[in-house]
Amino acid sequence: MPGNPSATWREATRLVAVDLEGSGAQDGDDEDILEIAVVRLVEGRPEVTTAYATLIDPGRPIPARPWISPGLAGDALAGAPRLDVVAPQLAGRLDGAYLVGHNVGVDWRLIHRRIPQIHIAGLIDTYRMARALPGAGGKGLADLLDRYRLTDAVSAAAPRSRPHRALWDAVGAAFLLDVLVRQRWSYEPRLEEILAVTAPKAEPEPPATLFD
Repeated sequence: MPGNPSATWREATRLVAVDLEGSGAQDGDDEDILEIAVVRLVEGRPEVTTAYATLIDPGRPIPARPWISPGLAGDALAGAPRLDVVAPQLAGRLDGAYLVGHNVGVDWRLIHRRIPQIHIAGLIDTYRMARALPGAGGKGLADLLDRYRLTDAVSAAAPRSRPHRALWDAVGAAFLLDVLVRQRWSYEPRLEEILAVTAPKAEPEPPATLFD
């Protein structure tokens, strides 16, 4: 892809949709990853059959807070793999990739903090892309999937997941990217054109307070 300036974004081979559920930014440097999903994009579409999704045991009970997704609070994660076990799998799927997600900078900051050995090529943020398009309305992932009539397609592609869980939201961001690209461009843009609109800074930043 980098050596072919005429190649479109659909021909990029290292695009992966990612979403994670964390314990919350109020934990500061002690924020834990509770669940993560990685879904490869093939020709701009999610390849769910090869997706990787797992719960992660943080080694402590998780308080039931408003932003904690259903099924992740209390001792629900006891017995799931620990992060040090999961990290090599994640590194193999994320190293050198462009991460696609909704407000993906928040996910990347936590990944980088907890697994600093992972190095990515860049970020493609569907939240930023949606904000750059004209029109009012909510810019949350669920709002946008409803607006573009994608909710049923996401649920069909990830039947064992649900909204606000890692796999469902990662698949949702992948479907959404395809639609948003077609909303903005009348042709198939190059990856560099999409990055110019959607990419937040990939380097670590202070924890954000924006929750979808």
